[in-house]
Amino acid sequence: MPSITVQGKIINCQRGANLRQVLLRNQIPVHNGNAKIINCRGLGTCGTCAVAIKGEVSTLGWKEQTRLSLPPHVPETTRRLACQVKVLGNLTVTKFDGFWGHGDHLNY
Repeated sequence: MPSITVQGKIINCQRGANLRQVLLRNQIPVHNGNAKIINCRGLGTCGTCAVAIKGEVSTLGWKEQTRLSLPPHVPETTRRLACQVKVLGNLTVTKFDGFWGHGDHLNY
């Protein structure tokens, strides 16, 4: 069973679980500011749930790759959309500032 380290907490989940759903279920915010209200609810179209991930996750799909190639994200980003990521192994997740999580300052 994979574990996710985020905000100083360790959360266990099933292999293949959706990262966004696991974080929200454990009261870990995946959106900043008004993006908590205005987001695509996990469809992969808004790009506001971008996080930095270290660990084993699913590969980048076409929908996620397309959204991350549009501003304010950049094609060479290492961030991932939590709503499109499947947890495959132990992870460390970091959220950055900015409406889309694209900033340079840590949010957690």
